[in-house]
Amino acid sequence: MEGKFKTVNSSRVTISQLMLPSYTNFSGKIHGGYLLLLLDQIAFACASKYCGSYCVTASVDTVNFLNPVEIGELVTLKACVNYVGNSSMVVGIRVTSQNIQTGKVKHTNSSYFTMVAKNDNGENVQVPKLILSNLEEVRRFYESINRISTKKAS
Repeated sequence: MEGKFKTVNSSRVTISQLMLPSYTNFSGKIHGGYLLLLLDQIAFACASKYCGSYCVTASVDTVNFLNPVEIGELVTLKACVNYVGNSSMVVGIRVTSQNIQTGKVKHTNSSYFTMVAKNDNGENVQVPKLILSNLEEVRRFYESINRISTKKAS
């Protein structure tokens, strides 16, 4: 993988899913655990798409539950690689839900997953370096560095 570079755009993944009654908790809202499942799936898809290797979840750095998700809403998850190390990637994920009848969209979750690329023997493999194309990508990259530094200092 040495000498390879990829853009943030090459990692972008979007998944949308209709929220069904079977996904609810006891209060009638979509269960947080179900949303975590979707977050982990898109983090895997995003990281694997970027590096072309199998990836595992190393850590879930943050999951912010901002607004509840209702039955019948269309949930959309958008993910991209924000930072790369040698074999690890920080995947940023934004989740919105849309009331299909009214069209109202709300931001429901934000999350950061650290994913690690593996080969067939389970050994870490080097991932392509990240090309930052605009100020938003630079901001996300440096925010990831700050989160990593804060985590190491704890």
